[in-house]
Amino acid sequence: MTSTLSQASEAIDLEDAAVTRKEHDGSDRELVAKLVDQARAEGLELVGENGLLGRLTKLVLESALEGEITDHLGYDKHDPAGRGAGNSRNGTRTKTVITDVGPVEITVPRDRDASFEPKIVRKRQRRLSGVDEMVISLAAKGLTTGEISAHLAEVYGAEVSRQTISTITDKVIDGMAEWQNRPLDPVYPVVFIDAIHVKIRDGQVANRPIYVALAVTVDGERDILGLWAGDGGEGAKFWLHVLTEIKNRGVGDVLMVVCDGLKGLPQAIEQVWPLAVVQTCVVHLLRASFRYAGRQHWDAIAKALRPVYTAQTEAAALERFVEFADVWGGKYPAIVKLWQDAWAEFVPFLNFDTEIRWVICSTNAIESVNARIRRAVKARGHFPNEQAALKCVYMAIMSLDPTGKGRKRWVTRWKAALNAFAITFEGRLSPNPR
Repeated sequence: MTSTLSQASEAIDLEDAAVTRKEHDGSDRELVAKLVDQARAEGLELVGENGLLGRLTKLVLESALEGEITDHLGYDKHDPAGRGAGNSRNGTRTKTVITDVGPVEITVPRDRDASFEPKIVRKRQRRLSGVDEMVISLAAKGLTTGEISAHLAEVYGAEVSRQTISTITDKVIDGMAEWQNRPLDPVYPVVFIDAIHVKIRDGQVANRPIYVALAVTVDGERDILGLWAGDGGEGAKFWLHVLTEIKNRGVGDVLMVVCDGLKGLPQAIEQVWPLAVVQTCVVHLLRASFRYAGRQHWDAIAKALRPVYTAQTEAAALERFVEFADVWGGKYPAIVKLWQDAWAEFVPFLNFDTEIRWVICSTNAIESVNARIRRAVKARGHFPNEQAALKCVYMAIMSLDPTGKGRKRWVTRWKAALNAFAITFEGRLSPNPR
């Protein structure tokens, strides 16, 4: 009986709460409707200088500041309890802050002994956090400081200097250092490594490589392990330094490393992870092939090479390659030599299940990262120093897949591949605890 009464009482409470929510929602909508009607009657725009959203933002900020100083002093405005309390209100000062809806002029309360430190809009703060996030987001999409400044002025009527924008984006550097040194997983099924070349002005403008390592985790998520700025052309010696650092951050084993055909790179990988299978990236081979061919032949060459890298066995791939060489070897012998030199590192994946091939050959894994980086880098032209280049690349990769749809799609397709990896590399996906 008691239990029944308790359940009935709880049901009534839930109904009351639902009714209350509906009443609040209704009153909120009525209030908004009145404000919009009033704004239209007065000829106010929704956004822009002196727009409705700007006025509401001013009202909310000033109300919050008034609440903060009340908490600081311990009594309400005009409350007799404040007499003789030792500190009191001392008027206000005006300041303009840049918000998501444009510049807003607000009045900030002061106290006599200047001990009041507002939190909602701090002393000397001229931008609310949403603006900083917007600037970083625009920079991550490849806009230059000048373009961001012009965008804020055009859309929000906010004058933000290039130096201020640079200062805002510099905030990511501390986070970048922490990210670069974070501990990593003990084992990864696949690690893709690649280098993007950027122009850095160090005395004179020169191409410098930015090394990128992207892993596929045991859970099927893509994880960028780090970024490293090289001091010259891309080389296996620097890759050895990068891979050693990754190992020192906790990565004891990698099943497969997918890379380009850089000379000496397989030996560097073997030195760090002796059991790793080194696989030449098919996309890199195709791109390198196109460098030796006329543009008018690209489609035909791509079509002729497809049977080679989609063959079911290494023997079948070799037969298709011989056919390719017979047709195109006379015109483009350099392409034939390129594939012959890379053959030992190209064929390993032909011995694996189609699920593993899908992971290795999927251009989405590393190419989406490279495309975003190239877009951001191209917009800048060149960078004043190494740190500026790394900051740009870091912001670009941090803005990848903001909705999470790409990650969800990848993880959904990962289970079959995980089973194939677990069988092919038995015992290595679950390392012994250290």
